[in-house]
Amino acid sequence: MATDLGAEGGGAPAPEIPAPVAELLATLRGGGHSAYVVGGCLRDALLGREPVDWDLTTDAPPDRIQSLFPRSLYENRFGTVVVRHAGAQYEITAFRRDVSYSDHRHPDSVEFGDSVEEDLGRRDFTVNAMAWGGRPAETQLFVDPHGGRADLARRLLRAVGDPDRRFHEDALRMVRAVRLAATLDFEVEAETLASIGRNAELARHLSGERIAAELLKLLAAPRPSVGLRLMAETGLLAVIAPDLARQPGIPQNKVGGEDLWDHTLRTVDAAPNRTLVRLASLLHDIGKPDTLAEGHFHGHETVGATMAREFLSNLHAPRALQERVAHLVRNHMFSYQPNWSDAAVRRFIRKVGPGSIDDLLALRAADNEGSGLSAEAGLLPELERRVRQELDAHVVLGRNQLAVDGNDLRSELGIQPGRMLGRILDDLTERVIAEPALNDRAILLELARALVDGSTGGESEGPSPDRMNEAR
Repeated sequence: MATDLGAEGGGAPAPEIPAPVAELLATLRGGGHSAYVVGGCLRDALLGREPVDWDLTTDAPPDRIQSLFPRSLYENRFGTVVVRHAGAQYEITAFRRDVSYSDHRHPDSVEFGDSVEEDLGRRDFTVNAMAWGGRPAETQLFVDPHGGRADLARRLLRAVGDPDRRFHEDALRMVRAVRLAATLDFEVEAETLASIGRNAELARHLSGERIAAELLKLLAAPRPSVGLRLMAETGLLAVIAPDLARQPGIPQNKVGGEDLWDHTLRTVDAAPNRTLVRLASLLHDIGKPDTLAEGHFHGHETVGATMAREFLSNLHAPRALQERVAHLVRNHMFSYQPNWSDAAVRRFIRKVGPGSIDDLLALRAADNEGSGLSAEAGLLPELERRVRQELDAHVVLGRNQLAVDGNDLRSELGIQPGRMLGRILDDLTERVIAEPALNDRAILLELARALVDGSTGGESEGPSPDRMNEAR
């Protein structure tokens, strides 16, 4: 789309509006109401980015919006009606005006406004405080009272009006500012940035869920380090992630002149854009400040796994995500050697888990780059190739893949449920990991019988050579 971002007023080219959105605007205007697309969707359309969703604003109150759109839902107190149209959902919000925010998170009350200009004046940043549309029977045009399109052309993020007021209203706007700087590759205007530094402590009022949502969006940026550096420089990091805020200044014997925080940022930028790997990259060395002794960080991965889990728990992240990130952090310090046997590779896969192997190798490659090394350092391609060979061969990695199970041991050998049964199954699993050809029902039963006899003082000759040869 060739939109002149520097153009002013109604003479500027119209943004590209999808047909279903244009139909919603037409219905509102046909019903006698002003209607506009507004906020981040308009910003992204002007930047040539695909909007995630389209938001509309109107002078129609919620009950009138619902009467115009029978397939709609209004279950909040903020004037936002969710409309189902053309197989998708759209949010249409009545004009609102500024009110007080005593908790730095939510407005104390909601007051519907009379004009789109008044509505735009309460928004966070100028590039989000633009609208396109119009009153009934009038030409649709841009409404940009705060110079958002000029800031968009300069790739500048500026608070609407007084930044201190904006951030006191909703402290999440500070986190959103550094996130947008990273995702849009914008600079934060000097006074807006200084205001974040003055008001960073207000972020303590935010819920973990709201912080987590912004953090995950930031980590999905092409270079998350842009936003993460701003978080550290403004003091936001010390409020949101105090353990990470301890990293700047801690020396690392990696890239000359760079500290632990620099290494973490390099690692995050190098990681593939997958939520799990980006999070693990951010947190992989979170345990280093607590384990620093005589220039070393012994056991930082174990300490870090616990700290990573606690950090994500405080953000109310799903339990599964907490555990998977902690698992990657705990295991990221593996050291592959080319003399590993195939059995050693299989034990490595079993320890890490087949479902986590790709993510762990990606984390390690990013960690290599964060250390100023090649992503392939530590013979990662060779290890990956050997891991893939074992997985493609469908080797046994756990009890559930054995040719026998607990029921077989109970019926054939009379072993009752309990610790002995579990120990025998674990022993059989280890033997099959070391020698896959042993995964034969008759051989495993003979091995189990030998284990039972050994534990009770009996004698056994073990599996017969004939059975072993048949299995091979």
